[in-house]
Amino acid sequence: MVPRPKTVKALDDFLLEIVFQNGEKRIYDMNKWLTHPAYKNLINPSIFKTVTVRDITLEWITGEDICPNEIYENSTIVNS
Repeated sequence: MVPRPKTVKALDDFLLEIVFQNGEKRIYDMNKWLTHPAYKNLINPSIFKTVTVRDITLEWITGEDICPNEIYENSTIVNS
């Protein structure tokens, strides 16, 4: 099982800074999803910035969420 997100912060250019339960800090790029109809609301930067950790994944105020495996396996670790 992959680590679950502990905290998330929306960055510029539709990037997410995520700290996982194992202590890793990673950057996830949401740009590839913004053309998908299910994520169309997130093109609005004000909505994109509403991201929060919800249970085992990330969620926005408009109901979009994303698979926890996706955000961990396809994110880039940040050197602290």
